[in-house]
Amino acid sequence: MPRPQSVLDKTQFLNVDLDIRSRSDLQPLVDAMGKKIIVLYIERFKGTCTARLELSGSHLPRDKHSQSPELIILRFCKLIGGLPPEARKLWDGARSREFDIGIESHGPMRYYWFAVASRALRAAVEIDAQIAVTVYGPMKKAQTPNKSREIALAN
Repeated sequence: MPRPQSVLDKTQFLNVDLDIRSRSDLQPLVDAMGKKIIVLYIERFKGTCTARLELSGSHLPRDKHSQSPELIILRFCKLIGGLPPEARKLWDGARSREFDIGIESHGPMRYYWFAVASRALRAAVEIDAQIAVTVYGPMKKAQTPNKSREIALAN
């Protein structure tokens, strides 16, 4: 059960990226996923091809129940499960496959609690992917409180 979160706490879930690393060219795999994904980057460096992907629409504004880490992982797993055989062979042959859950931390003593349900964990295991969490420091410029308001609150 989710823990209550203060309205002052701006720590938040950002998105789930899919990171794939392989010795093979990943472009055919990315092409097979079509318009259901957004390619953040795909590159080759020192014999390793790396792709970072997002699901189309997963970055759009949402209410707290419409896009959760679990739902995005399940959508990715469904997409991968439906790949044509040649693309699936590239997926299966990759060195690593990782769902990276991004969290933006507002500052010290802030939190964002979530759970990944067993059905999403099982789906990730079935396609041989791991789940990671990245916590980023504040990315938005914080507003400085008005000095007179600070004085009023202190009194």
